[in-house]
Amino acid sequence: MEFLTEFGLFVAKAVTLVIALIVVISVMLSAAQKEKGEDHSDGELRARKLNDKYRKLRESLQARLLSEHERKVWAKQRKKEDKARTKAEKTKHKAADTPEEAKKRVFVLDFDGDIKASDTDPLRRAITAVLSLARPDQDEVVIRLESGGGLVHSYGLAAAQLDRIRSKGIHLTACVDKVAASGGYMMACVADRIVASPFAVLGSIGVVAQLPNFHRLLKKNNVDFEVLTAGEHKRTLTVFGENTEKGRQKFLEDLEDTHVLFKEYVSERRPGLDIAAVANGDIWFGRRALEVKLIDQIQTSDEYLIEACDNADVISVAFQRKRTLPEKLGLATSAALEHTVWRVLSAFRNQKIQ
Repeated sequence: MEFLTEFGLFVAKAVTLVIALIVVISVMLSAAQKEKGEDHSDGELRARKLNDKYRKLRESLQARLLSEHERKVWAKQRKKEDKARTKAEKTKHKAADTPEEAKKRVFVLDFDGDIKASDTDPLRRAITAVLSLARPDQDEVVIRLESGGGLVHSYGLAAAQLDRIRSKGIHLTACVDKVAASGGYMMACVADRIVASPFAVLGSIGVVAQLPNFHRLLKKNNVDFEVLTAGEHKRTLTVFGENTEKGRQKFLEDLEDTHVLFKEYVSERRPGLDIAAVANGDIWFGRRALEVKLIDQIQTSDEYLIEACDNADVISVAFQRKRTLPEKLGLATSAALEHTVWRVLSAFRNQKIQ
């Protein structure tokens, strides 16, 4: 037992020392980079043709199901088909006198939303790149969307980025495999068409705000907290001050106005929706959402994109921000600490105490 205690203290000291060193190095590197005036928001745009991805998956499985002799014959046949396909594409490209005659392209974007809609900036950059190439009334943009909502202004900006696509006359499809609720549905409703999996969560067209109040606790301990404002509605509810009924009523009015704006936004983009029936903050699973017209089709994003590959070039586009050295060190440290803690816990769990 004494050995385990000493071992635990040693590990704790070692971990603390490593964290301290990483923090010091990170601060120094961060300061040095700021002095150089580097732009940490820079990154790179990545594009991947999903037609090739799905084709390779199919061919990989097909090859494993064949005998060695059949695999050799099939490989030779595939090479011939690849050459023929490449030649046909070159011929078609030369014969196309106008952009309209070229093959349709489907650009695939991804948005994984947190409460602050942190993916908005990468989405904005990806959309800017796509709009520089996409052809109105011919190409399509698919947004694979996952979000349970968050801050009103953050998701309002994210939805406005998607509005840029529709305003250019480019067909926009939103695919929801898991959840697009509240702010997530605000983004989804921008699309010309919403496709969702059978049990995806959709809706939650409502607004919520909550905050604790410690005024009575402070008053009980004879602690004064003063809130000084200029403007009648500068501060309606506070965390530490005494909230009044008048302030509470104003706060509720603001919430209601935000809800009205939310409903108007959804109604404008989905005119066939009975907004009064669905804008009560409730949620619907995929099949039920189809019944109330929150979505247009039941299908997973994989199904939708694989079908699109038959008639179009499907291209995944994503902007990935370059991580700074301190961020990389932080991620590496976090992973190392997690691994160390897991090893220590495993050692304690497996140790037999006599």
